[in-house]
This record gives sequence, structure tokens and C-alpha cells, in this order.
Amino acid sequence: MRIGVPLEIKSEEYRVALTPEGVASLVADGHRVFVQQRAGEGSGFNDAQYSQAGAVLVAEAAEVFAQANLIVKVKEPQPEECRLLSSSHILFTFLHLAAFPDLACALQDSGVTAIGYETVTDAQGRLPLLTPMSEIAGRLAAQAGAHYLLKSQGGRGVLLGQVAGVPAAVVTIIGGGIAGTQAARVALGMGARVNILDVSLERLRLLDNIFSGAVSLEFAAQDRAAQLAAQSDICVGAVLIPGERAPNLLTQEQVKQMRPGSVLVDVAIDQGGCFATSRPTTHTTPVYQVSGVPHYCVANIPSAVARTSTIALCHATLPLIRILAQSGLSNPQLQAGLNVQKGDIVHPRVADAVARIKV
Repeated sequence: MRIGVPLEIKSEEYRVALTPEGVASLVADGHRVFVQQRAGEGSGFNDAQYSQAGAVLVAEAAEVFAQANLIVKVKEPQPEECRLLSSSHILFTFLHLAAFPDLACALQDSGVTAIGYETVTDAQGRLPLLTPMSEIAGRLAAQAGAHYLLKSQGGRGVLLGQVAGVPAAVVTIIGGGIAGTQAARVALGMGARVNILDVSLERLRLLDNIFSGAVSLEFAAQDRAAQLAAQSDICVGAVLIPGERAPNLLTQEQVKQMRPGSVLVDVAIDQGGCFATSRPTTHTTPVYQVSGVPHYCVANIPSAVARTSTIALCHATLPLIRILAQSGLSNPQLQAGLNVQKGDIVHPRVADAVARIKV
């Protein structure tokens, strides 16, 4: 198999799909790996390291796509990359097509076979390729919320942890999955009072065991979520429905009821966002305000810690990249992650989500 690793061109995306160690493993398997020059620089890996690992370095993305039949990336392909895709390619990357119907159409038109990291499912129904990025995004969400709570950053001027005679900040997390759990760990570690809401009673029971009563756990009724958000210093949206657009957790009117300077952090922005007032931002301009409420809605949060994220992602994806390169789509996990094939959207949830947006 000929495997291609292009330089990521999404705004401020510093991760890379394969580490030099990952390249060496694939070369040892007998595959050829084409890496675009400077692809690893944002993650601290230089061209010499890739060359030493056995990669063929190429100057332009067009050459990567021309030489390779398996393209591995981190983020969804940008329009200029879609024009380089064809029916001879397998694309393996994060896609989030429920939030990007135009991308879904472009992939259909290209004829590419596209597998989304975020829909690859293991035998237990877990999302093994999304998990490491969710862990990182959740931890960074709490850090970002604490930062933008500072008065100098447009926040209320509240410290997360308490000092003598002054209560700690309140952090409400809607969604108790991987990202929400990690956000709670960091917020709790910084001394905040933490609420977690989720619609799964089974998940709430598990969280009760994890946190041993240190956080408040409630069923995620929308009215209750709005009530807690209005009482909180930071509200984190961390709801995930695999393959689907993120649900709307707070309306515009409910956001208006929040205290000025309290912070919204939308971890689900790459799936369309959890709040009616959310829109994607970048690491350069990560925050905007609506009704006096700072919104942190960076669409590639883990890129802020690109080296950590790249290594963690490669650890998760490499075993499946090796299988895909050796045996094609026969693996059940890869089949579960298949989004687009022969011009059709073949993942049922993704197809339904894209159809609803088009209507």
C-alpha cells in the first residue's frame, strides 16, 4: 500500500497524522509512506526524522495525493484537498460530516472511500479513535474556561478555587462522557464546585463511583441545564451523539440569562456546537461575546497541545492504519467508521444528519 501524509492546512492545525515512529512501523510492514515536507513541524517532528524512519518526502500536497492510495490526516479535508481526492483513494481522518454537509457532498462527488475516526467503533461500542482527543479537549476546556473567567480576559474575575471566606467558582458540565469527565477532573482539581448533567442514568451511576460524591450529578433536563448555567461561572457543552450533529442545549434566550462574564466552552463545536449562540473560532481568535458571555468555541481544541495530541492520536490510529493498509476494509471497526463509499453516504446516522441539514 502507498500511504500519504499531507501537511494539515486547516487554520492553526498543528497536528500530523503519523509520527516518525508510526511511519517506521508501516515501512517495516512493507508499505511506502509519502510525507509532505514540514508536515510534522507543528508537532515537533522534523523532515529528517521522517526520512530516517523510511518516509519519502515530497514538496507539495498534490504529489502526496498523486502518489498514495491511502490518505491519512487529522482534520477534515479542506476544499483544495477535496479537489485532489478521487475514487482511487481511501481517506482516513476526522470528518464530522453531520456539521459539514458541503464536505459530505464534495466527498460524494470525488468518489473517495472515506472513514471517519469519530465513527470507528470497537466491539464494546466505544469510540477508540475519538477517545484520546476527547480526553485532551475536555481537560483543555476546563483550563480555557478558567483563563477566560479572568477579568483581564473579559470574564467575571472569579478564581476557580476558593480562598478563605470566598466560595469557589461553579462549573456546570452538560454531558458526562469522556470530554465531560475530563473537564470535571481538571475543574475539581482546581478547586471548583462541579455539576455534571447527563441523560444516561447508567453513566451518572458510573460517574458517582468515579468521583465518590465530589461532584453534583443530575439528569440533563433542558430546563435544569438552563437553570444551572445561569448560576454558573463556567458552562461546558460536551454532548456527543456519534455521527450526528450536536444537540442544542441552551437557546439564545437562555444564554442571555447567564451572568455577564461567565464563560461558555463548547467542546462539541466540531459537531455543530451545543449552544444556539455557538460558532467556530480559532486559536488566534478563540473567544467572542454574546450578551456579555464569552464563548470559547475553538474547532480543533487539541491542536493547542499538538505534540501530545499527535502522539496520543497515532497510538490509537496506527493499529487500524496497519490493518487498513494490509487488509482493506474487512475489519469490523473500520466498517463501522465508513462514512462515504462510491458516491454514497453509507453511515446511517451520518446520512440522516446530512439529509436533515440539506432539507
